Amino acid sequence: MNSGYLLLAPALLLMLFGCASSSDSYKARNIRVVHIQHSEIWSKGNVDLIGDIYARDFVGHFPSGTVHGHSGVLARVTAHRLAFPDWTEEVDDTIAEGDRVVTRFTSRGTNLGEFLGNPPTNNPVEISEVCVYRLVNGKIAEQWVFPDMRSMQEQLNRKSP
Repeated sequence: MNSGYLLLAPALLLMLFGCASSSDSYKARNIRVVHIQHSEIWSKGNVDLIGDIYARDFVGHFPSGTVHGHSGVLARVTAHRLAFPDWTEEVDDTIAEGDRVVTRFTSRGTNLGEFLGNPPTNNPVEISEVCVYRLVNGKIAEQWVFPDMRSMQEQLNRKSP
C-alpha cells in the first residue's frame, strides 16, 4: 500500500471533522448569544449586556419601526419593559445555519404602562413570536421581528371581568 495514502486518509478525516466541529461551535456560539438576548436582556431587563450581545452598528426591524445601534436597543428594551415590567420570552424552537439564527418563542407580560401610544390596560398578554437574527463576530448585527400583533391587540383590548 502506498504510504502517501496512509498519510492522506487521516488528513482528510481531520479536515472533515475539524470543519464540522468549527461549524458546530460557530452555530452553538450564535445560538447562545441569541438565547442570552431573550433570557437576560428582554426577559430580565439586563441592559448592561447590550454591548456584549449586539453589534455597535445593529439594525433591528420591528413592526413599529427600525432601531439602530446600542442606543436604539436600549431605548426599545426600556420602553417595552416599562409597558410590560414582568415581560418574559421563553424560546420554543431554534434553528441555526451559517450566520443566521431563527427563534420561535412565547412572550408573556402584563400591560402596566403606555404601549405604542396607548394607556395601560392592566391586561396580561401571551403571544407567539418569530425572530430572524444575523450575527457577525458573535454579536447580533441585524434582527427581523415577527410578533403576533393581532393576538396582542385582542388581548390588550379585552375588557377585565
